Amino acid sequence: MRSTYKIIFLLAAVCILSACKKFLDVKPDKKQVIPVSLEDCQALLNNVDILPIGPISGETSSDDYYLTDANWNLLIPQNKEPYIWQSNANVNITDWSGPYQKILVANQVLETLKDINRAANQQQWDKIKGAALLLRSINYFYLAELFGKPYDANTAGSDLGIPIRLTSSIDEETVRGNLQQVYDRMIQDFTEAATLLPSEQPLTPLAKSVASPVKATAYAGLARTFLIMGDYTKAYNNADASLKQYGALMDYKTLDPTAYYPIPRFNTEVIYEINGNGLAPLIYGLVAPELYNLYSPGDLRKGLYFRDNGNGTFSFKGTYVPGALFLGFATDEIYLIRAECAARRGNVAVAMDDLNTLRQNRWDNTYTPLVASNADEALKLIINERRRELPFRSLRWVDLRRLNKENSFAKILQRTLNGQVYSLPPNDIRYTLLIPREVLERVNIPQNPR
Repeated sequence: MRSTYKIIFLLAAVCILSACKKFLDVKPDKKQVIPVSLEDCQALLNNVDILPIGPISGETSSDDYYLTDANWNLLIPQNKEPYIWQSNANVNITDWSGPYQKILVANQVLETLKDINRAANQQQWDKIKGAALLLRSINYFYLAELFGKPYDANTAGSDLGIPIRLTSSIDEETVRGNLQQVYDRMIQDFTEAATLLPSEQPLTPLAKSVASPVKATAYAGLARTFLIMGDYTKAYNNADASLKQYGALMDYKTLDPTAYYPIPRFNTEVIYEINGNGLAPLIYGLVAPELYNLYSPGDLRKGLYFRDNGNGTFSFKGTYVPGALFLGFATDEIYLIRAECAARRGNVAVAMDDLNTLRQNRWDNTYTPLVASNADEALKLIINERRRELPFRSLRWVDLRRLNKENSFAKILQRTLNGQVYSLPPNDIRYTLLIPREVLERVNIPQNPR
């Protein structure tokens, strides 16, 4: 076990500190003990200090919060520049190296499993492989949503993707293929994971973790991916499959709005925990008035999500992970995916049933179900609900990228700092972040255009 954790430490050090000639071409030193058993593979996945951390540059660039001039001045450049959508903004390198670090761990596990007899312990072998595939696909998702263009089926075959690493070999060439290849890989990994992972109800904290996830998470990953791709039938089917595996919701009437963090960690809605440090939006950020004003009287989220600072401003407290942002999967998001896809397919009754099922668990006893007369009206209600339900989860940036293609949802983002106004129009090239400069110093791959 000690040898396995030496491997984890080495992987982390190589990826984060870039202590290698080729930034992505990293592998444990052959002098180190390499994992050989199911126990070793599980120990790699058990490393909670490394694996459940996700990138937050998308959240830094989104519109759910704002910074005062004084707080913006406190930030390091990697948080300052994306906040104002600076054209040459250098993203924090850990938002690139972190996901690749996890992909490397997943690849090491998958390679090790090839040399272990599955028949000796089929159930555990399948669980570990499913967990590794899930870990890899989720981190390709993060990379694609930050460093790849917004998905467009007409151009994805020619748009630059992000490097796909399927081994831990130092000899594997680092190249940027096309974006379609990245999405195909995510779908393949999520799909295989869904066949391997177990069903478990009720979900324990372990079942909500990287170490031992369940089938519902793989279906949720597919639902999120197909939603971004605009394949609403497959997104609906996978959201439905996920909720049939596990669809519990919290009743917000049972929570205490006076608590510093009212929503408990590993609450009943969480199906897979990932968190991010969220320094700019969570520590220094103030809730955007536009977001705060979306909550009507009777909506309990207003008191549970936001802390009154006593000076007319509000801070976010609705995270599921105290002191960090929750970036994982939870059933509320999956209900909204299923509702949106139902609306887009013209099934208003199903869409509104899912929407009202969620909302009645978010309101006090005055709640009256929403009604939509047509699919377009239902869709607008659901998109607005996503904004209310899912703030500070790094999903707003994903939504802005995909919804900007639709005139009825496109939005110009604006910030004011030191008297200067900064803007980000819909479909602007800056919705694809630049690969960190430190990466390009080590790897010969093309930068995103500016």
